[in-house]
Amino acid sequence: MAFRGPKVWLWRWRRNPLRRRADTLEAWVVLGAWLVTLLAGVGAGLAVSRAVEHQLARERVEWQPVVARLTEHAPGTADPGTSSGERVWGEVAWTGADGSDHTGQVRVDPGSTQGTPVTIWTDAHGRLMTQPATEGQAQIRAALIGALVGVSAAAVPFVGARVLRGRLERRRLDQWDTDWAHFGPLWGGRRADGR
Repeated sequence: MAFRGPKVWLWRWRRNPLRRRADTLEAWVVLGAWLVTLLAGVGAGLAVSRAVEHQLARERVEWQPVVARLTEHAPGTADPGTSSGERVWGEVAWTGADGSDHTGQVRVDPGSTQGTPVTIWTDAHGRLMTQPATEGQAQIRAALIGALVGVSAAAVPFVGARVLRGRLERRRLDQWDTDWAHFGPLWGGRRADGR
């Protein structure tokens, strides 16, 4: 294992007679990679977070609650003594804002009778939707999705820089081998032919 010695900060940027061009190039690659990683991650994360929050806000405005009625008896039995929270699928019918009739499947209490009113959510065309996220839920969802996209976007330049640094490291080691093969025998007091 090679001894590296104490870590000296920013050594690639300081004047040093042992510093090679490859060291300076690697310093610029690392700096550029960190900047691109930071900008890509933060930029993509914020953009996606804003887009998700905007879309969820639009859904809160456009989707409206509508009272629908069960078209048939819901499966199961209504047991008022238990509150397990289990719900079953039931067929409901409702009238859209344009007067057209619609039907769909929603979750209802077990044993609900035909004609029981059920609050559903529809879009502007009367299509069945889920209940839109509240403002607090939208902020949490947007932040989580933004963070996930930000980390994913930041991973691309980070991995690319790691690959480039690996190639620079291999190139530098090959150069060391070449230089050592040339100068090593001179330091040992022996000539290249072994005498």
